[in-house]
Amino acid sequence: MCVLLGTLVVMSSPAIAFERQTMDSVVRVLPLWPGHQRGGEPGTPPGSAPEGTAIAVMPGGLLATALHVVERATRVTIELNDGRRIPAELVAGDAATDIALLRIGEDMPVLEAAPEPALGEPVCAVGNQFGLGPSVTCGVVSATRRSGVGFNPVEDFVQTDAVVNPGSSGGALVDTKGRLVGMLSAIFSKESDANIGVNFAVSSALLFRVVEDLASQGRFVRPKAGIRVTNLSGDDLDTATGVRVTEVLSGLPAEKAGVLTGDLVLSVDGRATHKSSALIAAIALRRPGDNLALELRRNGTALSVTLELSR
Repeated sequence: MCVLLGTLVVMSSPAIAFERQTMDSVVRVLPLWPGHQRGGEPGTPPGSAPEGTAIAVMPGGLLATALHVVERATRVTIELNDGRRIPAELVAGDAATDIALLRIGEDMPVLEAAPEPALGEPVCAVGNQFGLGPSVTCGVVSATRRSGVGFNPVEDFVQTDAVVNPGSSGGALVDTKGRLVGMLSAIFSKESDANIGVNFAVSSALLFRVVEDLASQGRFVRPKAGIRVTNLSGDDLDTATGVRVTEVLSGLPAEKAGVLTGDLVLSVDGRATHKSSALIAAIALRRPGDNLALELRRNGTALSVTLELSR
């Protein structure tokens, strides 16, 4: 429905159905940081960050959260939705993606990964905002495949305007079927940490890629392509797109596939690479031994190559 106000047309928001059972898979994280009664930075008011959120992502009581919530903690406690508090063990974490895996002694219903969402698709954020306990805010998908935002070395974000505030880190961004679109990770803010409608969740594809490694190997094993690239700048952007290969490492997959210094990488597995961070994300989403399809441009000629990622 729309309402005409003078020359301004205001569109009412569509109703968003929320799966109530999603709340059973999202819990409050209470880390104890050194030197602070409740954890957190000096001056942090009670009931606000650094409390966080966690999501049940694997059977056996395995929960995903943001590494920055728990990495400095001397003790981590989980508050279940029935009010019980139980200890959590930090299984492993990955600093490049800001993802951590916790284990608790109680199984929980696991959220299923959603397919990559469409722009404008309704989503809801479930997080422990300002330490008040899990709550729900809803909005839409503003962008997908965001990288190079500047929070983490490896980024594959879903951007949303659903309200997110401190304490939501590690929370769930879900679609209308209750499937996990991503894990709440970061917000853009100007002078405070309050929501301004530009919020980011680690995509479910990257989240599950990382936590599966953390569970099975104790670390995130990023595959190697064997190339270094740089962003185009200046006059290059008038006539070209992609990222330029600055180095091909000897004996690694890119060299074996015939990639040369100076080539432009236009896309990886169909994912446009307008900046180097997009290439980093595309590689991180794959596993050692996977084939990676690169679209290149060399001296004005389009080329397609496939390389096998190494460990």
